Amino acid sequence: MEFHKVRPTKASTEVAEQILEAIRRGSFPPETKLPSEAELAQMMGVSRPTVREALSGLAAVGLIEARVGIGNFVRQPTEALVHQALVLLESETSCLEIMEARAILEPPVAELAARKRTDEQAQRLEALCVELRSLARPETFDAYFSADKQFHLALLDAAGNGLLRIALVPLINTMDERLYREFTREYYLKDAGSIGEVADLHGEVAAAVRARRPARARAAMRAHWQRMWRLVQGDEAGN
Repeated sequence: MEFHKVRPTKASTEVAEQILEAIRRGSFPPETKLPSEAELAQMMGVSRPTVREALSGLAAVGLIEARVGIGNFVRQPTEALVHQALVLLESETSCLEIMEARAILEPPVAELAARKRTDEQAQRLEALCVELRSLARPETFDAYFSADKQFHLALLDAAGNGLLRIALVPLINTMDERLYREFTREYYLKDAGSIGEVADLHGEVAAAVRARRPARARAAMRAHWQRMWRLVQGDEAGN
């Protein structure tokens, strides 16, 4: 009797597998539009953010193309790309879990930074905000995203707690993962206006830290993550 290896599967991986199977069966030939995110979520009984995570994995390897204001279109699939997409989704950290964890943990870090920061640390945060604003456009997304990560690491440094740093650096480093980057590019930092708004939110955090206003720093960081959840769960563009 033969047994197959059992592997835990994320919900977004299962969504991607169903979409890929429909593509294999010919239900969605290349250049055709997939059902909307809301329709896919309803048909599969999952949340819209879960569908978006699955689509981000497919887009990251080039299996689908997101066209702004229109929807997601199938590109020419290959077995290698299919395998790559499923490995990406299953091996990298869930974008939704990253957001959930950071939304809980980073507002208190901002509060602590406002209490403990040095002048040099406050200046570093402000300098990074200037850099973020200068890069706040889609064509410089990669540079912007790198500066964004540096801001969150600098804020953690300003909090001045070694144990928090040990716990949170790996979480912030998930920004380097391909799936999270694609997810953020598509649903949070998708145009110049969105990127500029997020850069301004970082500026509000930095200003509160500089002014030593812990409650305001905490609220500004909370607003940053609330905005991301709102957009990820929303139905802008009707996709």
